[in-house]
Amino acid sequence: MANRQNPTLRQRRLGAELRRMREQAGFAGSHLARLLGVTPALVTQMENGKSAVSVERLHEIAEACMCANAPLVDALAGMARERDRAWWDEYRNTLTAAPIDVAEMEGHAKRLKSFNIGFIPGLLQTVPYAAAVFARGFTPLPGREVDRRVGFRLRRQQTIRSGETPYVALVHEAALRIQYGGPAVLKEQLGSLVEDSQLPGVSLRVVPFDTADFPGPSENLIYAEGPVPELDTVQADSSHGSHIFDSPAQLAGYRAIFERIEAVALPESESRDYIRSIMKELNDRYE
Repeated sequence: MANRQNPTLRQRRLGAELRRMREQAGFAGSHLARLLGVTPALVTQMENGKSAVSVERLHEIAEACMCANAPLVDALAGMARERDRAWWDEYRNTLTAAPIDVAEMEGHAKRLKSFNIGFIPGLLQTVPYAAAVFARGFTPLPGREVDRRVGFRLRRQQTIRSGETPYVALVHEAALRIQYGGPAVLKEQLGSLVEDSQLPGVSLRVVPFDTADFPGPSENLIYAEGPVPELDTVQADSSHGSHIFDSPAQLAGYRAIFERIEAVALPESESRDYIRSIMKELNDRYE
């Protein structure tokens, strides 16, 4: 079987977990290769996500590495069985890897959380607001590319609008006040937020400016829970692009960050009232 040239996020993650399994056993790649009766190159390719891993091979690796974490091995076996194309695969030749990785991460999540300080969460953006965000990036995009990215973002939103994936959106007040597209676009976006906050499975909570000792980060975050905690994933936006984090230490740190943010965020009903008060300010100022 030919090696994959561009493994997907899930394929790379499966490989990374196999590498962690080997390292926890204290094995070098060459030693694991001898135990499996394969070449060291194949071990490297599997751990890079460039070579497919069968369920049988996965269990061989787990046994060789003396991995006793049965729930993790079962979850990894589920990843190894995945063969069907998903909706985001349609965009692999037209979009960069970063937004596709995010959609893939969200599409396989058992539960989602996000924290946003720079803009409204992508999973809750209106079309005019999303278009304004894309049009005002560091590198301005042509209209056709903006339309493509907005369409992709709307497809991503089906993950939560279907009600199948519970979603907690923690939104800093700064994100509620930055006027992407102008006051009219923002007012429509805020009204949509209030409506979306009442969707089944959606929880929206605001972190106001006057929160004492704000514990949150400066970047926008998405936390995707996997079938077991070891397979959780975090995506962070920065001025240098999108970053994926999945090491145990990184996940523990981001869990603590989200716990601190949730501890200071307003309850859901108060959050809706807070958003309505900002909408009223917009009405009073611009109408």
